[in-house]
Amino acid sequence: MLNELTFSDQTVSLVEETEEELKDIFTKIDKQAKQNSLKVLSAFKKNKVSTNHFDSTTGYGYDDLGREVIEQVFADVLGAKDALVRNQFVSGSHALTVCLFALLRPNDLMLSITGTPYDTLHEVIGIKNNPSSLASFGIKYDEIDLVDNDFAYDEIVTYLTTHKVKLIEIQRSKGYSTRKSITIDKVAKVISKIRKVDNDVIIMVDNCYCELVSDKEPTEVGADIMVGSLIKNLGGGIAPNGAYIAGRKDLVDLCGERLTLPGEGREVGPTLGINRSLLQGLFLAPSVVASSLKTAILTSKVVEKLGYKVEPKWNEERADIVQNIIFGNAEDLINYCQGIQMASPIDAFAKPEPGDMPGYADKVIMAAGTFTQGSSIELSCDGPLRSPFIAYQQGGLTYEYGRLGVMMAIERLQK
Repeated sequence: MLNELTFSDQTVSLVEETEEELKDIFTKIDKQAKQNSLKVLSAFKKNKVSTNHFDSTTGYGYDDLGREVIEQVFADVLGAKDALVRNQFVSGSHALTVCLFALLRPNDLMLSITGTPYDTLHEVIGIKNNPSSLASFGIKYDEIDLVDNDFAYDEIVTYLTTHKVKLIEIQRSKGYSTRKSITIDKVAKVISKIRKVDNDVIIMVDNCYCELVSDKEPTEVGADIMVGSLIKNLGGGIAPNGAYIAGRKDLVDLCGERLTLPGEGREVGPTLGINRSLLQGLFLAPSVVASSLKTAILTSKVVEKLGYKVEPKWNEERADIVQNIIFGNAEDLINYCQGIQMASPIDAFAKPEPGDMPGYADKVIMAAGTFTQGSSIELSCDGPLRSPFIAYQQGGLTYEYGRLGVMMAIERLQK
């Protein structure tokens, strides 16, 4: 195993030289992490978090004081009025589904203004036929594509003047697409334009991978509600599962009743010993997100030097922790992902191969030697086996471990 984690002089020199070139950008990331740490610590202090809040409930989960404090802490960190933070959510996609079913009714119209959503929502919405989809309940769907990686502002305004839209969906991260992720400034700009036309439409933001990357969140720039996963940014690599929905209290309450049942809503839901992990994960999140960003930026510059196309480039503004590497062929995509797996703490001996996955049309290769299954804040790399053969890398609990993973992937790539 030690032999497998030795690197060529060429790889070491390449990485060390690149790190020197990235010093100023890394310093800027550290500054953002300090600001976000202050935000998180202030929320803990304001809500008087105590070891009593680590206590667990079972069964129905009535009167869980820790759960209530956790939800208020998350709301404060996200600049939202309220939050639903639960281990009953199995994924970010599940939380998005709960949110959509909670807020939409038969004959309502949902509009995506970032093009076609992520693959796992296709059957939820009814883009791909499913008898349990929104479409099967008579909920209508339409979408407006981005133009040059920005919102089609004029088209959106025109659409809203000619259609009664109940809910607008914005997916900030790119998913398995080739577009850029959406910065918080662009989210703020499009919300401002929407509000000039329709003050009642619900604006929902899929914020997965984007939390704590910048100094503001969507609910702080006018979004009504936002959704994210706890095995991504805000879980800090500690949360073992779960997701959150944050925003207007009336909308969050509706989501609580859809997650559990009408009449009981947020009053039930046992925490089963997870409270301490959720709080500790959030506490560590600013530092972990900073490490993920540094790992992504190092990756971007190093593989670009090796001749591959990347998105975003190392010196571009970032909206999330995801780094794309456009390989152009299946062999390099597979080798790179296998290299990431070889430098993982869990299952480093495993050799990932492309395979079928629920919710995806193409075979997917996924390197994820993670402590929490499917965790995207831990170093992972995956991609569908379809042209132009893009690797989607994210995470890195510490920069030091992320750096080692990238070095091993480079070694594997050049064999």
